[in-house]
Amino acid sequence: MINTIKVERAKRNMTQAELAEQVNVSRQTINSIEIGKFIPSTLLSMKIAQIFNTTVNEIFELEASDWKK
Repeated sequence: MINTIKVERAKRNMTQAELAEQVNVSRQTINSIEIGKFIPSTLLSMKIAQIFNTTVNEIFELEASDWKK
């Protein structure tokens, strides 16, 4: 899964810790999502998209290899 969280955070001059606090997870969780080690729940994905005032589809994109998992 590809995501644009790091880009969206940079646009807003926001740290991982600040985003994590807003969506009630750890900074490590945000880091793991950004580097593709953790796939967030639907609810967490929606919270992140809402913080960035965009859609889940704009933040997260499935890769072809995701279909085989």
